[in-house]
Amino acid sequence: MTDTDATPDLAEAAVEGTFLVTAAEEASAVLKNVETGQVHTLSSNPGVERADVVEGVVSPDPPMNVSYQLVESSARRSLSVERSEEPPTAHSQELAADGDVGDFAREPRAGVGEVHVITVPEDGTEAAVDDVLDDEEQLLSRAARLGVNRVEIRSSPGVLSVRYLP
Repeated sequence: MTDTDATPDLAEAAVEGTFLVTAAEEASAVLKNVETGQVHTLSSNPGVERADVVEGVVSPDPPMNVSYQLVESSARRSLSVERSEEPPTAHSQELAADGDVGDFAREPRAGVGEVHVITVPEDGTEAAVDDVLDDEEQLLSRAARLGVNRVEIRSSPGVLSVRYLP
């Protein structure tokens, strides 16, 4: 058996999935599969921008199979993350009041999406919001998995809510 016999044919390794565009330049883009975390560097940019979500198929570029092409696209949408001046909803505040600092609650929204509520120290609320916003790629990946378009961060002393909205 030769080394090439032990290596799978990467040319046939097309991957279908939902991909978050983590970087985009005029000549290339980087896609992250939101289910597996696998990263695919595209050898050309098919017109995507950072924070877009693409549902489609990527396939390796021959002969080296180190870069990819988006060979099929069935849907594309843009995502956004924003910090709202609005306080968490009364329901989110009730969830936080029932918990201890560090507790986390996740609930489906009516319709599409989810709401995550985290009980934080009152004097550490702003720092907690900043920490959540600093992990934008994770927020966008979850939004892509949930099929929503927008992430909204709300807070009041001791309560932080992350709303994944259509």
